[in-house]
Amino acid sequence: MTDRATWTELCEEVGVDRAHHAYDAARLAFELGAEVRTLREAQGWTQTQVAERAGMTQSAMARFEAGGRIPTLPVLARIAAALQVQLSIALIPQPQQAPER
Repeated sequence: MTDRATWTELCEEVGVDRAHHAYDAARLAFELGAEVRTLREAQGWTQTQVAERAGMTQSAMARFEAGGRIPTLPVLARIAAALQVQLSIALIPQPQQAPER
């Protein structure tokens, strides 16, 4: 197991402009992949084991865990089933920001 940087640390390291429109999509991909990796490692499974159970290749699982891919909902459902967890998707209101003066 290797130590992974947080999304914020990774962005700062490579100098990503967080105002860029692709930032949110990349953050989502990174966080989804990190969560799947955490769940997989907690069960003691390899990428290959989870990938086979989810009907995908190990290399596709590796790309997903690294944040290189945003999976479709059916793929997320298969990964969740492979990890024996329930897929839950939520839309949460953002906190109100104070108006600019």
